[in-house]
Amino acid sequence: MKHIIFALSIASLLLSCKGEQKTEHPLDHTIPKNDPTGEEWISLFDGTSTEGWRAYNGDTLPPGWVIEDGVLTFNTELGLEQDYTGGIDIIYAAEEFDNFELYLEWKLPEGGNSGIFYHVKEGYNSIPEVSPEYQLIDDLGYTKIHDITDYNLSLGYTENPEELKPLQKTGSDYAMHPADPSQKVLHPIGEWNSSKIVFTPQKVEHWLNGKKLLSFVPWDDAWFEKKNSDKWKTSPDYGKFKTGYIGLQDHSSSIWFRNIKIKKL
Repeated sequence: MKHIIFALSIASLLLSCKGEQKTEHPLDHTIPKNDPTGEEWISLFDGTSTEGWRAYNGDTLPPGWVIEDGVLTFNTELGLEQDYTGGIDIIYAAEEFDNFELYLEWKLPEGGNSGIFYHVKEGYNSIPEVSPEYQLIDDLGYTKIHDITDYNLSLGYTENPEELKPLQKTGSDYAMHPADPSQKVLHPIGEWNSSKIVFTPQKVEHWLNGKKLLSFVPWDDAWFEKKNSDKWKTSPDYGKFKTGYIGLQDHSSSIWFRNIKIKKL
């Protein structure tokens, strides 16, 4: 009998230990698979506060930039009601970043246009003349609403100047490196997309909805050749800074952002 009781006790103990091994941490499902500590991400916008954000070359958020339903929104109608003329980009000015992985989610209206900037420095007339831009635009419908013929002709694009060029489409490093169309999965207008920018001195990557669209080496000979041969050839400080703010573009169309976070590399 003693042997039977001992055997049952051992079996019970083993089953108990096996059950404990299956127990999951209650927060496991909230931690990204590629970030097991869950401690490296810095939230730039969590849906409740615009703390840290202000106008480029300004002290406060411009009219039109508001939180609606937990989303950082540029509300064009609200801006117009406040005699807002558009064109004031915003920056997260609480901290500058050098090497990073930036993640955010966004959506555009029909004909919408915006962008994501990094290594932003103030004191210039506008962010684009100094900062690289991850382009956000309505690839399919923008030119149905906006005539870009004169603009493209001014850049020397004489073939079908009324059309968006690869360097001007979503996910591209604007006017520098085009997004790979074979890898682009762009959700329809009005639906959420996710974007990621990875920056190191060895490699820069643009991602859209989990797909890598482009990769390049900053400041190598090929980079300078591109920079000096197209739109930025008359912008001597474009892309030269190795640290700076994160920025979002107001291109006078509605825009929605959420889940903005960054990880230092």
